[in-house]
Amino acid sequence: MTPSPESPSPGSHVSGSSVSGRSVSVADDRSAVTGRRRIAFAVHTDRDGLPGLATLLRSLALTNPGVCEDFVVLHPGLPDTSFDAARRLHPRLVTRRAKDRTDVFRLEGYDTVVALTPATIVLGSLDELLRMRHGVGAVRQLLCAGEAGERRAVLPDGLLVIQRADVDDALTDRPADVTGDDLGPALAGALAPLDARYDFLARRLHDDTPVPGHVAVLRFTGPVGTGAPGYGPATEAWRRFEMSDEEFRAAYCALPGRKHPDLLAHCAPPLLAARPSLDLARTVADVHRQQGRYDEAVAVLAPVVGDRLDAPRCHETLGVCLMALSRYEEAEAHLLLAAASPDVAPRAFAQLARLAWLRGREAQAHAYAREGLDADPTDGGCHSWYVRTRPDVPEPRRPGDTPARQLAHVALFAEGQENAGDKVLPEAVRSCFEDDTGPRRWYQQPVHRLVDEEALEQLNARRGIVVGGGGLFLPDTSPNGNSHWQWNIPDDLLARVSAPLAVFAVGYNVFDGQLYRRGRFAESLRVLVERSAFFGLRNHGSIDRVRELLPAGLRDRVRYQPCPTTVARHLDPERFASVERSDTVLVNCAYDRAGLRFGHDYGHFLTQTATALRSLRDRADVRYAAHMPADEKFVHDLRREHGIALPVEQLYDMSNDTIRALYGSARLVIGMRGHAGMIPFGCGTPILSLVSHPKLAYFLSDIGRPEWGLSVHDRELGPRLTERASSILDDHAAAVADVHAAQEILWKTTRSNIEELRKTFGPS
Repeated sequence: MTPSPESPSPGSHVSGSSVSGRSVSVADDRSAVTGRRRIAFAVHTDRDGLPGLATLLRSLALTNPGVCEDFVVLHPGLPDTSFDAARRLHPRLVTRRAKDRTDVFRLEGYDTVVALTPATIVLGSLDELLRMRHGVGAVRQLLCAGEAGERRAVLPDGLLVIQRADVDDALTDRPADVTGDDLGPALAGALAPLDARYDFLARRLHDDTPVPGHVAVLRFTGPVGTGAPGYGPATEAWRRFEMSDEEFRAAYCALPGRKHPDLLAHCAPPLLAARPSLDLARTVADVHRQQGRYDEAVAVLAPVVGDRLDAPRCHETLGVCLMALSRYEEAEAHLLLAAASPDVAPRAFAQLARLAWLRGREAQAHAYAREGLDADPTDGGCHSWYVRTRPDVPEPRRPGDTPARQLAHVALFAEGQENAGDKVLPEAVRSCFEDDTGPRRWYQQPVHRLVDEEALEQLNARRGIVVGGGGLFLPDTSPNGNSHWQWNIPDDLLARVSAPLAVFAVGYNVFDGQLYRRGRFAESLRVLVERSAFFGLRNHGSIDRVRELLPAGLRDRVRYQPCPTTVARHLDPERFASVERSDTVLVNCAYDRAGLRFGHDYGHFLTQTATALRSLRDRADVRYAAHMPADEKFVHDLRREHGIALPVEQLYDMSNDTIRALYGSARLVIGMRGHAGMIPFGCGTPILSLVSHPKLAYFLSDIGRPEWGLSVHDRELGPRLTERASSILDDHAAAVADVHAAQEILWKTTRSNIEELRKTFGPS
């Protein structure tokens, strides 16, 4: 689980546009860090198979619209232009030169390979194949063996679901074993038999037998699509997918239900260019918005929507995207148009309240939230903004409370039932500098709020500015067009910050495979580093990622500053001087960006954790620690799928002291959120991390304990989690001592940095 040098994944691809100076979205790939499973479809074809390849691609997209993995085409050396037609059908086509089909067993860069042939069409869901984790899946076909009668064989040109970890030793070094008419002997113990519906031979459908409804993959072993006598239904099934590019795009975009964003963004633009459609434009804009391509969303939607009054949902989407680009006046205009519709008004007013708050207009935000509640008194978004922007009675000023004696803190200040980790973190940052972490000594500037002239004046009036901590180098959550990370500050105002500026324990929080338009971010980052008196990131993985984006002359200014939550015992030694531990194991999972966390492996993860928790419940009181309400999905799914009920500790409703007390008194915490590991670790509690994001592996690498992390994609997650958790519980005193020892280097680094910053900020 230790970080490895970055190398492009075979599935890495550049999305977006570099035309006219527009920045390119780059898919961050850290699968070597998180263990994320890399999946590909693969086909070997010569020139004669290219028409069949196109038909296969259409059938795959139209029957599995939510699937878009790399599609690797192995070929004997065809010109690159030979694949132009296929590229028009699939956004993640990869071509590689190969001798023959046996190279699917040696396909580098992938963990799971679904091997097909150009004489195949897909008729049903392949989800079961994509969830496979062991062996080589194949159908043993019934063959006629002459006088010897019938026999079954795994045909070399049949569908295969190859787990590379199970075949490397068995097959890749002995290609001769996979060139006969039966792969069964070569696969030996690795064979995982599949139902015949996943490789159904069309020759079984003689006498015009209909294609059975359960068939998922239909394979032709003779002439394809020629209308051979006696095979009418099979031929008709093939011809359903023989269509022009325009017909294919229209058919895909018209499919009901979830469609993969990459495929939709690939298919829709030509249709929109030819025949603008309001509904399709909004759908495509939503896809671009979900991937952080806000400028592309606006480019798609704005020309179609205009100032029409009959498209409130389109105005809402457009307003949200314009807000993400910091085009606030335009955003407000479109959101007001959306708010005119009773059906959309509550959501639109909630966005208007957020927009007003971002611009520092508290009274206007409160008024918008009230209008939303008038439209729907039960709307949660409007209620949250109404409470958040309620006028507060200012605290009386104390003698000596002047801005010049304060530090400014730019951070995400969580409120209500927001992420519990984001509530604990700001206080932990401030406790590094001052015993008094309240408003007398600290001026709070919410990181998402626009820094305008008035806000800049307030910041510069303080004796110093601390930006952090948390994973603020992130393109989403609350996107803005000024910096393309979480601090909403334009470059020209950032350059005019005159108070000493410290970036403190910030993290680069991009997920595996997440698209990040890093051009604007890189420029803002350069200005930030130039302006900072101190620039400390919370793990070395983030340091490496950020240094990649900086000019050579600025890279050495990026330093290591651990997250303050990891040294809580040292910041408040009296609180942790004597800890009474309960016989409790706390578990936490996260569900934001679930597709990036789990891919096709969520069912596997749930099953494996259920296995481990059944074992651990015999030894401890296993409870669930929910950092936010959405985290409780794990509890519901675990009970529904595996009959296991866990008591829930709702950390999002607790005070910071209660959260620390709960984590500090547990015997073990098994967490997926970053602060479900760092907070208990800081309290001296042993941890195991369920790694679905690079930041967890980065932290464990920094403290020299990579074995405390287990990938959510680990094929043997259940047994390994059971073994490691049991080992900690068996010798708990040693595990606690190990945590304390691992904290020492973090505390030494933090203490040194704070001493330097106190000199920088001057006396209070």
